[in-house]
Amino acid sequence: MKKTLLLLLLFCACATVFSQTKPTKFSPNKPKKDKPPIELYKMISIAGDTTAVDTSLTVAKDYKYNYLRRDNFELLPFANVGQTYNSLAYSFNDFHLKPKFVAQAQHFNFMGVEDIYYYNVPTPLTEIYFKTAFNQGQQLDAFFTINTSERFNFSVAYKGLRSLGQYQNRLTSTGNFRFSSSYNTKNKRYRLRAHMTVQDILNNQNGGLTENSIELFEAGDSEFADRGRLDVNFENADNRLEGRRFFVNQEYDLISKKDSLDYTLLTLSNTLSYEEKFYQFNQDDDFEGFGDAYLASALGKKTTIQDFQAQMSATLDNSILGKISAHIGYTDYNYGYNSVVDLDEGRITNRLLGTIVEAGASYEKNYRGFNLFGKAAVNVSGDFDGNYLFGSASYALDPENLVEASIKVHSAAPNFNFLLNQSDYVNYNWQTAFNNVKTQELKFEIASKKLLDASVSYTGIDDYAFFTIEEDGITPTPQQFDGRVDYLKIKAEREFRWRRFALMNTIMYQQVLSGEEVFNVPEIITRQSLYYEDVWFKKAMFVQTGIGFKYFTSYNANAYDPVLGEFYVQNNMELGAFPLVDVFFNVKIRQTRIYLKYEHVNQLFSSTNSQFSAPGYPYRDAAIRFGFVWDFFL
Repeated sequence: MKKTLLLLLLFCACATVFSQTKPTKFSPNKPKKDKPPIELYKMISIAGDTTAVDTSLTVAKDYKYNYLRRDNFELLPFANVGQTYNSLAYSFNDFHLKPKFVAQAQHFNFMGVEDIYYYNVPTPLTEIYFKTAFNQGQQLDAFFTINTSERFNFSVAYKGLRSLGQYQNRLTSTGNFRFSSSYNTKNKRYRLRAHMTVQDILNNQNGGLTENSIELFEAGDSEFADRGRLDVNFENADNRLEGRRFFVNQEYDLISKKDSLDYTLLTLSNTLSYEEKFYQFNQDDDFEGFGDAYLASALGKKTTIQDFQAQMSATLDNSILGKISAHIGYTDYNYGYNSVVDLDEGRITNRLLGTIVEAGASYEKNYRGFNLFGKAAVNVSGDFDGNYLFGSASYALDPENLVEASIKVHSAAPNFNFLLNQSDYVNYNWQTAFNNVKTQELKFEIASKKLLDASVSYTGIDDYAFFTIEEDGITPTPQQFDGRVDYLKIKAEREFRWRRFALMNTIMYQQVLSGEEVFNVPEIITRQSLYYEDVWFKKAMFVQTGIGFKYFTSYNANAYDPVLGEFYVQNNMELGAFPLVDVFFNVKIRQTRIYLKYEHVNQLFSSTNSQFSAPGYPYRDAAIRFGFVWDFFL
């Protein structure tokens, strides 16, 4: 937290420096100029999508006012902020061609290349996000960006959290440092974007409540309203995920012919990325619930990866042909451990390392009102096979109504910890030769301001990889489903307004048509927000207040394993079927949005507790939390 406060002071100091212009006899005070319009403050993603900075206060902003800073409708948080999330639904938007790293349950707040933004601002911009946590802690996300000239921008940001939590040994401490920069030449034919990230995510682990404490929790005994009195399985462990990344992307327009009707652009680009991560589960003394251990104390096997990627591409954008792009990429990876493991079944190696060469292409064209897009890539050499094919077509019926259909085919190896895992616990050591996980998805979407926003997707998965505890086991092991998972997902969203009142509705229906024994989701998830909006104090303050409701039907929620930092399939305990009711009061004063919320207020009126985020891990108690998002333009 000291680092967070120090960085906040640094940002404020920078903001003060850049906001002051000292008059001299050579440059007397000039009349104050009008502030640039907010539309000129732009955020740009690595894909080139540009959005303006938005300081409005809407219910959609309220949904994103959380630790992840995105809508968590499909997620169920654990008791302490900064911990992992259980999944209420699944999306398949990733196009990776090689295995992902381990401990994916710890990656919710780990920022990838697509999460870093580049900026273009007429004056310095600072944003500070603050929100209270649970017991002895706060969360802060602050960034500062400036254009030193029209062509060069840089930004510095830090997201920090420390929260003790309500249960024993559940401290969270995380930090996400980001630096990004962009530059273009005067004629804008050369463009550069670069960023650096340094991230660390520390979660103390207690293995969940003991069986006796679960009974006391469910009974709602007032003696245990202080959650620190409930016994947990252990109090001597934590898991840690850390990483740093260096990223550079360059583009050069070899041919640049622009006209309102006739244009041709030929762009060459290259991307370089280097990332290293490590994950480690630490425990002072071994826990019998995880089985036999090689060490009786100071357990702490470290998993590491070094990943270097280089990509070169050429893009032809022509008024007649459309936008055609082709690329070739090279990856050098080194995943594993510093020792081998000898078991009765054989030796487990310490490393998976090698290179991958991929090739791909994409096409985009607007034809008679239809926006057509497609992309594909394949690994042409290396130890891992992988490929994807994606195509979509969208049509704007009018400015307020859009329909889109898409198809996706994807094949990639399971995550690295399915293939090779080592631990100081004997049962957590394995090396496998799994098949690629093959995913096919059909999706249809409609976006209508007058009707509703809705999507329907049908996903089929072959060779689905998952963790589970076998009948004769006590710890999760990697498995590959020999059947097929078929998953239907329907989501609809609509807001109704009457005078100063509004009702926002989001509902999702899901069904696993086959493979339900390994793929668990609730059948229905619903969220409603009934609220009132008005302007007070001679329109100086915008007010938004109301009540939020969220509910999901019972299902066999995945269980969490702290050694792996992963969720695993279990079919012995149904969780869910409990409402989550919040009361909120939000205001906006100029560019500052202030949030006050009584979370899970209905828990105060329940004589028993049956709310769990995962087996053994209770959901959050009722709590009052507040904070703000403050944008100021200098």
